Amino acid sequence: MAATLITMKLLVDSRLPCPRVVFAEARKDAVDFLFSLLAMPTGKVLKQLGNESMVGCIGNLYTSIEKLDDPYVQPGAAKDAILTPTVLSPAAKSNRSFFRLPELSPAMKRFFGWGGYTYSSSRNYVTEERGAQCPMCGTQMFGDSQYVSSEHLTQEAKGLVQGGMVTYTVTDDLKIFPMSNISSIALLNTIAVRDLGALQERIVQLGYKEGVEILKTSLQSKTVLTDVFLGKKTQPR
Repeated sequence: MAATLITMKLLVDSRLPCPRVVFAEARKDAVDFLFSLLAMPTGKVLKQLGNESMVGCIGNLYTSIEKLDDPYVQPGAAKDAILTPTVLSPAAKSNRSFFRLPELSPAMKRFFGWGGYTYSSSRNYVTEERGAQCPMCGTQMFGDSQYVSSEHLTQEAKGLVQGGMVTYTVTDDLKIFPMSNISSIALLNTIAVRDLGALQERIVQLGYKEGVEILKTSLQSKTVLTDVFLGKKTQPR
């Protein structure tokens, strides 16, 4: 089964000669993706050096998590685990899990039980080996059943931020906060967008390659989304 794509909607000021990203609209999966960049020792480095010392804007990701109000944080999620990581998770060795990308769905485990209608106590036993003998009645166990793991039940609850109907604003310099009409208008005014007709929406995908580019650019620039995505092939809305 193919993994679900992570996408982000860019609002682009298309005026020449310098098109730029005004801000992006992102859902939970994209925000968790961006915050996971700090799951590397980068977060600890920022803690020690202070984000003011960074030339680029990755420090804004750090500050965005610090300022994120509790209602927008998943129950049981610890912001400190990202802000002050001690060691990399073993899962970080995987390109996909490192950036919190959706994993390919693993094959369902199969279990076998007794398929009859008598000896009801036999139904309490299952086995991974088809045809194994039931310890209660001695009958071979051929009844097929599937195991549903918590991975399939709690996917939405994973990560750092709340999902559901909540959307988030991601600025060109990687400040992230819950989206509202007021904040969007304030951003348009802040960067002096005068011609609303020049604004275009573009959908971009976030994958391992984009994650590396965002991380690299965030250490060098304060216009990360513009630098990474404009000029590249994007999908019109």
